[in-house]
Amino acid sequence: MTERLACTRNDGRHTENGHHCETQSDTGGKLEDEDEKKVGLGKKVTLLRGVSIIIGTIIGAGIFISPKGILQHSGSIGMSLVVWIACGVLSLFGALSYAELGTCIKKSGGHYTYLMEAFGPQMAFIRLWADLIAIRPAAMAVISLAFGQYILEPLFMPCHIPPVAIKLATAIGLTSVMYLNCMSVTWTARVQILLTFSKLLAIIVIILPGMYQLFRGETRNFENAFDLNNVKLSGMPLAFYSGMYAYAGWFYLNFVTEEVDNPERTVPLAICISMAIVTFCYVLTNVAYYTVMSAEELLASPAVAVTFAERLMGNFSLAVPVFVALSCYGSMNGCLFALSRMFYVASREGQLPQVLSMIHVRRHTPLAAVFILYPMTLLQLFVGDIYSLLNFMSFLRWLFIGIVVLGLIYLRYTKPDLPRPFKVPLFIPVVFCFICFCMVFMSLYSDPVNTGIGFAISLTGIPAYYIFIHFNNRPQWLQEALDSFNRTLQILLMVVPAEE
Repeated sequence: MTERLACTRNDGRHTENGHHCETQSDTGGKLEDEDEKKVGLGKKVTLLRGVSIIIGTIIGAGIFISPKGILQHSGSIGMSLVVWIACGVLSLFGALSYAELGTCIKKSGGHYTYLMEAFGPQMAFIRLWADLIAIRPAAMAVISLAFGQYILEPLFMPCHIPPVAIKLATAIGLTSVMYLNCMSVTWTARVQILLTFSKLLAIIVIILPGMYQLFRGETRNFENAFDLNNVKLSGMPLAFYSGMYAYAGWFYLNFVTEEVDNPERTVPLAICISMAIVTFCYVLTNVAYYTVMSAEELLASPAVAVTFAERLMGNFSLAVPVFVALSCYGSMNGCLFALSRMFYVASREGQLPQVLSMIHVRRHTPLAAVFILYPMTLLQLFVGDIYSLLNFMSFLRWLFIGIVVLGLIYLRYTKPDLPRPFKVPLFIPVVFCFICFCMVFMSLYSDPVNTGIGFAISLTGIPAYYIFIHFNNRPQWLQEALDSFNRTLQILLMVVPAEE
């Protein structure tokens, strides 16, 4: 009877070669075959793929285009390098805190899941609301625009690129990323690995000539590198803000925890390897820039990597915009892969439409959760003032990350018996949490208007929570419309609830 029930569970579906499922009593191998046929998200994120997700989302266009925010606010070349190193260490502290959360709360969803576990559904929904209506579509549109700009740069040099061409190239790039994530988890991960290696290759192409120049004795820009006359302590918080923004992305592996193979080992190891590689690359890349450009020249350059390549590599500098475009594409791919899992988990928790937690019957991808950002991103791409919106929202990232890490400390006392395969010393989350809140208060002080607008937008999540989530007594006509919406999308997208 047990064998019949186990088979009947999958008997309504045919495999791709047309055969029905078989009984599972013979061998462990058949159990593995059935697991492969099961409609759900498999554990396909290995250590290499985890490292590629983190590095691929951290390293975007910034290190190639304009690493001058840190130099401008730190006041000297030496202090800027110190800030780059310090921001790498602080980001490692945050990443290690998330590694503990990821190994004791083995659910996908990242910030959303941890806020849900520590502080309840209302706080989690406010974060989800801000992400859904503004932060994520705007951030995706910005990195997509950078892709469109730099992929066309070699074709139009030295002429100005028409804005319509940039937006068209951006829309094509965004559509291709969406298609890839909808079609296959395996190929999404493989492309991410390839793009991550291309980013690291681009950085090596900058570092090696720079180190060669340094060993040849090109050190004049490092003389008086710690000139204290230009260092302003008041600017250091802004320098750290720029640096932490450049390192942002170390948390994305936590969005896909349920798909990580052996998360107790893979998550902490992938985070440590990734942060060491990124910090090393960032610092050496900046050293390479300074072997060719003075502080004044770097501040005046619109695209630092292009200026660097023009001075040392001649015609090869045409390849730099292509590398920048590939770097942006990798960030788009990694972000979308991770964020779709947050929407998937939120739907599973009942805070988004049910169809978002369904899986494609053949592709085994969360098709609806991937697709949800697409129309909103395109809308902001063509009609929205994206950069202003990002200014409103940038401080919210660190506010909620600080609250998540505060939740780790809170869980240490409220749930001391929670299994913690990976546990960090308490001073690490305390220091990181303090830095996050310092950056938030600095934003309130330095730009109260934009920060206040962003805060107000996020607070609209409170009435939205009570309207859509808390009060379940919806009118019958509204409930029927929602059910019809879910059924229609389920049929169109060929998705079904995931099997346990």
